This record gives sequence, C-alpha cells and structure tokens, in this order.
Amino acid sequence: MRYIPHTEADVAQMLRVIGAPSVDALFAQIPPALRMKRPLAIEALDEIALLRHLGEISARSLPAVDGPEGTISFLGAGVVPHHVPTAVDALLMRAEWYTSYTPYQPEISQGTLQAVFEFQTVVAELFGPAAVHGETPTLVANASMYDGASAAAEAVLMARRITLRDLVVMCGAVHPQYRETIECYLAGLAPSAGPGAAVATANPHVVLTGLLPDGRVDLSALSAAFSGHKDGVACVVVQTPNYLGVVEDLRPIATAAHAHGALLVVACAEPLAMGLLKPPGSLGADIICGDGLGLAIPPTLGGPGVGLFAARTELVRQMPGRLVGETVDGAGRRGYVLTLATREQHIRRDKATSNICTNHGLIALAFTIHLCLLGRRGLSELARLNLSKARYARERLLALRGFQPAVTGPTFNEFAVRVRGGKAAGAVERLADQGIFAGVSLDRPGFALPALAGAPPAEETLLLAVTECHRKEDIDRLARALDEVCP
Repeated sequence: MRYIPHTEADVAQMLRVIGAPSVDALFAQIPPALRMKRPLAIEALDEIALLRHLGEISARSLPAVDGPEGTISFLGAGVVPHHVPTAVDALLMRAEWYTSYTPYQPEISQGTLQAVFEFQTVVAELFGPAAVHGETPTLVANASMYDGASAAAEAVLMARRITLRDLVVMCGAVHPQYRETIECYLAGLAPSAGPGAAVATANPHVVLTGLLPDGRVDLSALSAAFSGHKDGVACVVVQTPNYLGVVEDLRPIATAAHAHGALLVVACAEPLAMGLLKPPGSLGADIICGDGLGLAIPPTLGGPGVGLFAARTELVRQMPGRLVGETVDGAGRRGYVLTLATREQHIRRDKATSNICTNHGLIALAFTIHLCLLGRRGLSELARLNLSKARYARERLLALRGFQPAVTGPTFNEFAVRVRGGKAAGAVERLADQGIFAGVSLDRPGFALPALAGAPPAEETLLLAVTECHRKEDIDRLARALDEVCP
C-alpha cells in the first residue's frame, strides 16, 4: 500500500505556488523515451537468490581499466580512466579517516576533518599558484561537490549571485553534459534581459559561441556574444582541455570576460592536465570546477564522482558547500573545524548559497591520497606519459588512409578524429565485438555537441582517450582494427 501524505488539494496548491501546470511538468527535463510508464517489476528474492542475481549482472559488466585479457578501452569523454595504485585503497581503509557521524563535532571527527582540509589544499594548489607561506592563498577550494557537471552548474549560480546578472556565455566545446546540467539548473529562474547573441539554446539564460577550426574558442564569436548584453553577462564558461581534447588559451578569454564585468568559470574534467599546463587560477579564472573521479577510483558508469571546486579567495562567502579550516584549541594544539557552511542545512534558506547536502568524502579522500603519493614531480611525469602516448596514438590513426583530424589544436590525452567512411558509431560497434572500446562517437545521445560554427561533423567524429594504462601494442591493435572495419 502506497503512503501519499499530500491530498490532491495540497498538490494543486503547491503547483500553483511554483507555477507548474502539473506534476508531469516537473519531469519535463527527462526525455519521454527515458521515462518509465509502468510500475517497477520487482520480484522479492531471498538473500541467496539476490546475491546470485547481482553476481550475474556484475559478470556482464567489463571494467574500463584493467579489464579481462584482450579487452581494451579508449573511453573518456568526461571521465578519463587512470591506474589507481593499490596503496590508495590500503590507506583509504584506515579507521582514523572515519567517524560515525558527519563532521559537525570536531572533538570526534579530527580524522575526517583533516582529510577534507588536505583535499581542499590539494585542489587549491592544483588549480592555482601555490600559496606563499604566511600570505593569504590566491584560491580557496571547498570540501567537494557531487561531480563535475553539478560543480559547473553551481559555479554559474555563484557567478550570478556575485554579479547580480543572469546571462551565461558558454563556449561551444564545453562538455555537453555539463552544458545540459547548467541549463537544467537555470531552467526555473527568471528570463534573461535579452535574446541570445550567438547560438540559441532551449534555455533563455545561456548563449553559445562557435569554434575555430583548431577546436578552440572563437574570440570574435565571444565578443559578439557580449553585444547587446554589455551589463548583463554574469560569466563566461570554458573548458580546458575542452570536450574535443583541445587545450584552450585562457588569457584572452579572461580578458574579454573581465572587460565586460563578467567572471570566468573554467571547467576541467581532466585534472591530470594540470601536471603540464599553467593552472587556470594563474591565467585569470575566477571560479574553477571539474571532476577528479578518474584519479580516485575506476569509472563506475553512473556511480559517484568527486566534484572539484575552487574560487578566488575574496569570493569565498558565495561558494557552495562547506569548507574545513585549521585552527588551534585552548592548549595551542592544531585542530580542524567546519569553518564555513553556507548551505541550507546550516543557515536560513534565503541565506544559503546551495542546497548541496554533503561532499563526496570517500572519493575525495581517494583523490587526495593519489595526488599526495604522486607529488608535484610524479604528477608532471604522469602527465607527460599521457601526452606522449596520446600523441603516438593520434599520429598512428591519422596515418591511416582517409582518417583526418577533427580539429587541429593542441591536445593532451584525448583527441578527436574523423574516421574513413564517415560512420564513427558503426566502427565503435564493430570494434566492441572484438573487445576494443574505441571511444565515443559524437553523434551518440548525450555526447553530441550542439550545431555550432566550427564543430566537426558528429557522425564522422570519434573521441578517444589514451592514458598510462595503454601499451604500444594496444594502440597498434586499435589502429589495425579501425583500418579493417572502416570502409
């Protein structure tokens, strides 16, 4: 028997208050084809049968890293898989990191609080210049968000609060799922002050800019996006390396944004790139977000991420989530406490910056341990290894007859190619039968870029990720297989 606490009159009143015509309208963001139109067919099983059933389901899944012999994965597109050392799991399980309750009481939560503090330090140093001892740090990072996409959406909301503006200019090569999440977060807000200046979107708060042939931001299109909105743009959102794997030049984008009083939000779905690139915080970024899942745990295809979030120190009061700070107790001993928690669990709802309920503490801890084990030199060496392997793979594929670069800009460990025969999805399907997951076809639902000037043809384009997990023979096998299946 279902328990529904609200009467039909209650529901009707709530719908009137929020301005929705029906309950179904609240689910409009979910494509109709994905909505269940029947009750869940759940069969009651005893524990033995349930464990057997779950084992059968698990056996059908292949891990993206360290899969069965003969299986190779070049999947990326937002979560680039890396080898996570066994030492990470060993340290992750130590009891001092855990508490029986979320860390509101510092006297019983020092392990958890210190872990979060160290995570914040790692993220701040990853995305910004290292703080000089005794001086206020340039960036402050929070205790983590749910994932990269929701972190990007929270960054946009933060920029709107700070600037008191509502329009978002989004560079075209931002991950489609980041863009869709941002548009979903903004969908219920008041309309923007004017029409979009570039490519129209389903959301009146967002305008998109096109790409140059090299896959980078078209600065002339960015300038045009500001036209007619000189006082109305809250932020510019850009990703680096972007969705096509291309490294963006952030300085001119930051200059253009700041010249119009807008903030620069930089998304980074592959934090390992910071082992080689100058951090966004030193190139004019005001808010930096991303996802550290690939360096924390193997990709779980729907499981938890770990959203990274940092901002200039003077903006800290508008940051979402919570922060852990370092202090001393009455005896002068170092300790850690929740310093700032501007979320509605802690303060009045009208004063809250976000309704995020927690941080992904376990995954954030795994991310922190891995980066601490690597250190600055190890991070740089691992990044160079990724760069060299991806460069070899790109050259190997472009040497095949009829294969062309989708874009020509500099890349890190992901890149896009146009396949011979123009049917990337077909090539992906045929290689999967051989145990090779060749990447993502850009016409796949949820992974397609919008129809933008300069965007490569989606049906022809294959996006691949190459990391330290791939051997030379793996890359050569991929090249031979693609050459065989492409007409």
